[in-house]
Amino acid sequence: MVRIALGIEYDGSAYSGWQQQAHARSVQAELQRALAGVATHEVTLTAAGRTDAGVHALMQVAHFDTSAMRPEHAWSLGATAESAADVTVLWAREVPEHFHARHAALSRTYVYRILNRPMRPALDRLRLCWVRRPLAVGAVRTAAQALIGEHDFACSRAAGCQPTTPMRRMQSVTVERDGDVVEVTVRANAFLHHMVRNIAGSLILVGAGERPAEWLARALAARDRTQAGPTAPPQGLYFAGVEYDEEFGLPCGPRPSGRLRANPQGGSP
Repeated sequence: MVRIALGIEYDGSAYSGWQQQAHARSVQAELQRALAGVATHEVTLTAAGRTDAGVHALMQVAHFDTSAMRPEHAWSLGATAESAADVTVLWAREVPEHFHARHAALSRTYVYRILNRPMRPALDRLRLCWVRRPLAVGAVRTAAQALIGEHDFACSRAAGCQPTTPMRRMQSVTVERDGDVVEVTVRANAFLHHMVRNIAGSLILVGAGERPAEWLARALAARDRTQAGPTAPPQGLYFAGVEYDEEFGLPCGPRPSGRLRANPQGGSP
């Protein structure tokens, strides 16, 4: 048996999420079906992180074990050819047996994309969150700094969240604007269910002037979900990348969305 790691890109609009479900379409089931055609036996994928219905991935990482001997490019090309058009395997690498897509991850990165203009989107309505009120990006950046470091993120935790502790270490938060598009990029050792969407909902309130920049720090300290903002919609969220130890040699760092130029100091105040 060999273990294969995959880098995966997908549009989550038509799926109930990553995780396989009995009566709903999932990215995991779609890709397992495609891989079974290449391996000629059933495979089970383990992902770095689960995404909810409507959430996308620029660089999801998953692994599976197989008895089939194939060149690495055969896994990526074959699985992509057998998958629906909204799922692509970007690369495949053979990895040591001790590699685990979820447990070996050192950090994960998500991007939340907001279209900030008066009129709703026609083309990207399933790939970003629309906010019509002008957002003050400077205030959003100031508020976001309170998230850096190790905190109890109970205020951003979904009601049915399973982990026993809400403690997480936020390594970085950046806020960028390019024209009408605002992107919030967060990197942490791990995330709670709905954590990024709940953070985005709070930052949108700050940007729209409904809350002062210092309010987010108070909401974080309260450790109470009711003290933070609403859950932002799923279509703006992208699983952007995973960090692993260099020993694995995987090309899976955060991928840019392709819509924004990296310019942390630019944009509107």
